[in-house]
Amino acid sequence: MSEATAPPTLLFVDDEPGILSALRRLFRPHGYRIFIAEGGAAGLEVLEKEQIDLVISDMRMPEMDGATFLKEVRSRWPNVMRILLTGYADITSTVAAINQGEIYRYISKPWDDNEIVSIVGEAIEHQNLKRENLRLTSLTQAQNDQLKELNASLEQKVADRTAELRQALSFVEQTHSELKKAFLTSVQVFAGLIELRSGPAGSQMSGHGRRVAEHARSVAQRLKLPEAEVQNIMLAGLLHDIGKLGLPDDLLAKPFNALTPEQRAQVMKHPVIGQNILMGIEKFKEAAILVRHHHECYDGNGYPDHLAGIAIPQGSRILHVVNEYDSLLIGTLVQRALKPAEALNFLIENRGKRYDPAAVDAFATLLSETVKSGFTETPLRTMHLKSGMVLSRDLMHRDGYLLLAKATALTPEIIAQLVKMEHSEQHMLTLYIRQEEK
Repeated sequence: MSEATAPPTLLFVDDEPGILSALRRLFRPHGYRIFIAEGGAAGLEVLEKEQIDLVISDMRMPEMDGATFLKEVRSRWPNVMRILLTGYADITSTVAAINQGEIYRYISKPWDDNEIVSIVGEAIEHQNLKRENLRLTSLTQAQNDQLKELNASLEQKVADRTAELRQALSFVEQTHSELKKAFLTSVQVFAGLIELRSGPAGSQMSGHGRRVAEHARSVAQRLKLPEAEVQNIMLAGLLHDIGKLGLPDDLLAKPFNALTPEQRAQVMKHPVIGQNILMGIEKFKEAAILVRHHHECYDGNGYPDHLAGIAIPQGSRILHVVNEYDSLLIGTLVQRALKPAEALNFLIENRGKRYDPAAVDAFATLLSETVKSGFTETPLRTMHLKSGMVLSRDLMHRDGYLLLAKATALTPEIIAQLVKMEHSEQHMLTLYIRQEEK
């Protein structure tokens, strides 16, 4: 008989053979496998040889009393249910058995047959529920781990790069002590992982998610949205293309308007896939909704749900504008990369059609006000770096993922790790350092 269908197994431990016989006669008709032992030492020997589900032990036994025996059972076989059988009004011994052996129940002798059968049944059911809960928890964890893989087709190359991303994340975590800042940096790293999946377009896509996120945050702030909404819009901007991780390389390499109808239909699934990936994480629930709708058009001709006007979440309307602006600049929306003025004209021409007028106006104003930032930057090799210097640009690995985010303050530990990376990869790094103007 297999383990899945095997009946529960009981072990009765008592120094009185008559008690053991009575218990065996009582429980045998109920379909249990039954073992008996005339003392604690004999009971431990049975447990070493057999798979026992529940032990019923007498309290008063020579050499090893029930409290001592059940304490040993708890220590060596913690999953075995434990019941104490006592015929004495010995509160101290019973309390010791409860505390040391962590027994499930205690039953007074002489027992009531119906009561003891019911208690054992409840104990076995309780144990089965615990086992099922552990099985379901393990299954749920395994399924969550599979979701984190995102796309099995990335295989070993992505596994290697993921390890590098973890190393990069460790660099950043050394510089951020506040939980909020560390969380946002982690999201940026995952955005870098998305860009690694951009195929031949990877060099053009480098930084796309961060640019979209920064522009979307600025537009949301300009429109005076609540800080919580601004935060969700920025997160959605960083992760808006996470649903593309499973797309074939040939689709990622072509501008959207150069795809066949069948290929477009496949690409148009990515907002829903992105929502499904993110919605299981509590901190991403609101951002996941924005990801789903970031390709909806103001006139209702977008996807996936053909929402129109204010039925589209405001954050998604903002993301649509800034995402397509950046896509126009890098050449992933139309067949050639547009200049900034051309891309802005495209937004204005489609104001009220593809795009929310308020989002276009706010973004256009933002672009017009983007002037000299009040600082200069100096490119430096690692040998010239000093603790306290601040990055003016993101530091990207040559494979396209984020090593250190813009505005990171360098520490001796970070500098040492960068030097170590240069030596191991035989590749020199250049960092851009912020120099405040006086």
